[in-house]
Amino acid sequence: MARIDDVADYPLAENRPDLVKTARGKALEELTLDAVMAGEVTLEDLRITPQALKDQARVATLAGRPTLGRNFERAAELVAVPQEFLLQVYELLRPGRAKTKADLLDAAKILRTIYKAEKMATFVEEAAEVYEKRGLFTFRF
Repeated sequence: MARIDDVADYPLAENRPDLVKTARGKALEELTLDAVMAGEVTLEDLRITPQALKDQARVATLAGRPTLGRNFERAAELVAVPQEFLLQVYELLRPGRAKTKADLLDAAKILRTIYKAEKMATFVEEAAEVYEKRGLFTFRF
């Protein structure tokens, strides 16, 4: 059963605060200045969660924006991926940066096997196919 049933649920913080939880399970109402000052709220409580991104994907899809929804779904998979690796993949996806198709396929394999980011791995594999067809594997500048 979907958590979000209607576009009117957005913004969740205002219309469905019961659905907003931190990575450590804190409710939105627990994120107060007093809680921060008492050390009860950490940076982990302020980071976006995969569920928040999945909820955004659902709202986007319900609003008739399926491409944006798919982007949010991929983003939800990337929350647990280390920033350094994300930057490496980003650099590989820039036209002319990956030297071979294998570079992108290797990144996709890591996304799939280590980070369980299936949708993002598929996206990178699709990019590898397009880059091969368009000859985007060598520096063009």
